[in-house]
Amino acid sequence: MRAPPESLLRTVRVIDRLIGEGSGRLFCWLVVPLTLGLTYEVIARYVFSAPTIWAYDIAYMLYGSHFMLGAAYTLYRQGHIRTDIFYERFSPRTQGIIDATLYVLFFFPGMAYIFLAGFEEARLAWKVLEVSDASPWRPPIYPFKTAIPVATALLIVQGVSEFLKSLYAALSGRRLLPSGMTGHES
Repeated sequence: MRAPPESLLRTVRVIDRLIGEGSGRLFCWLVVPLTLGLTYEVIARYVFSAPTIWAYDIAYMLYGSHFMLGAAYTLYRQGHIRTDIFYERFSPRTQGIIDATLYVLFFFPGMAYIFLAGFEEARLAWKVLEVSDASPWRPPIYPFKTAIPVATALLIVQGVSEFLKSLYAALSGRRLLPSGMTGHES
């Protein structure tokens, strides 16, 4: 059996390393300030009876950013929800046909819409330097709103890699290795 085209492997390898693995390694660090902030709040509130006015805002912005910005890594690791009752029994070719079709019909159009809407929201938030109304602290919220189009852009690029893997499986009946780094499996 022929090996996958080098250009396909190179494209998938670059996207998977930079977007898939890279975004996961970078954005996992958002857990550190989230944990430190919440730990400080718990100690201040329950040990010193001095709750902060900023803990809620920091928690939802950091957790929300962590959740959204980690989506491309989750896609790379095949961690998004999938109904596997029948799918896992299909051949690699059938799985590839299903996946490639669903990427074209649903994933890319949906992500394009979310990106455009999120970009417009972030643009307007930066224009007015929007602040949160959720607490008396009123922190700036425009950086948080920027996470939506950034996360969506990362998902779209990682989706290109996953689409290429699916297309290869649909055409050849063989899957690229999950890492997309080298070779293929039957």
